[in-house]
Amino acid sequence: LYTCMAAYVTAKATDGVFYVRVEDTDQKRKVDGAVSAMLKGLSVYGIVADEGVIGENEEKGDYAPYYQSARKDIYQAYAKSLVMQGLAYPCFCSAEELDEIRASQENEDIKGYYGKYAKCRNLSLDEIKKKIESGAEWTLRLKSPGDAEKKCYFDDMIKGKIEMPENIQDIVLLKSDGIPTYHFAHAIDDHLMRTTHVVRGDEWIASVPVHLQLFKVLGFKPVKYAHVAPIMKEENGGKRKLSKRKDPEAAVSYYAEAGYPAESVNEYLMTILNSNFEDWRRANKDADILSFPFNFKKMSASGALFDYAKLTDVSKNVISKMSADKVFDLTYKWAEEYQPQLYELFSKDKEKATAILNIDRENKKPRKDI
Repeated sequence: LYTCMAAYVTAKATDGVFYVRVEDTDQKRKVDGAVSAMLKGLSVYGIVADEGVIGENEEKGDYAPYYQSARKDIYQAYAKSLVMQGLAYPCFCSAEELDEIRASQENEDIKGYYGKYAKCRNLSLDEIKKKIESGAEWTLRLKSPGDAEKKCYFDDMIKGKIEMPENIQDIVLLKSDGIPTYHFAHAIDDHLMRTTHVVRGDEWIASVPVHLQLFKVLGFKPVKYAHVAPIMKEENGGKRKLSKRKDPEAAVSYYAEAGYPAESVNEYLMTILNSNFEDWRRANKDADILSFPFNFKKMSASGALFDYAKLTDVSKNVISKMSADKVFDLTYKWAEEYQPQLYELFSKDKEKATAILNIDRENKKPRKDI
């Protein structure tokens, strides 16, 4: 939600388009209903795609299909073009052979399939033909033009200028079933779908040299990347990444269950997304969150710190500005799922419940402690 919010408000602040593409090339990791659950989870917080996948097997927009699993022919056309240019080749190495290569690289600084370790890189056309005709299984690899002595540079929208060694790995482009890897598919789709900015977690920084190289060999203009640092949590005097496994508050469902309205969560996310949001909010008390001039440069390069007390404080402000009718509707809906006793009480006399919720509300200085 945090990363999506950064992408969404950027699109809205720049008259851009926020779209959803389902990157499902790894069918082993496919989970039934995951797309619907993701879209529903985002829509609760007002993040709705302008185009792309808008429901399970439902799409809108000019660049369909937005499911990568339905774009196989497109990727294979580009793969064929790279082979014809001498920039890709079939690799017949088995899993055991690849393990042997890795084992032989124990003392190497760079590990992987490259240079002298790329056993299939210089096979002749006759050798390739014989292997394919004999039914040998193969993947398609990039013939990397990278040089270990050279650097690649890019200007990250959040972290600034980054310098990294060029990619020299002959990465897999198409798997043995003809389905592309994420790296290959995303470069092609970002170009064809006219993507300008990609907002993603900073664990992807290590892959940027590969991605920039793919844009170059495919003849595409690269996208601009904004790598978002994970939300951090204070623990024992230090900081650590908010964990899906250890921290219940890492799940979006946690806030719905705890009774935080979507508006409160969004308002809090904006305070940790941009350092100047709170000043803007003080000057624009009732403005729509999407009218805030969001800027990647105001994001924390090392990771925003999650503060539960701050979330509660922000939420008090948000709720204090709501009408009694709105607070009743939200609470009634929440109680139906999470607090049946309160729900039953509210059902008996909705007018009285609304009147109680209106105590010291809807005036110039509404109470924030109720």
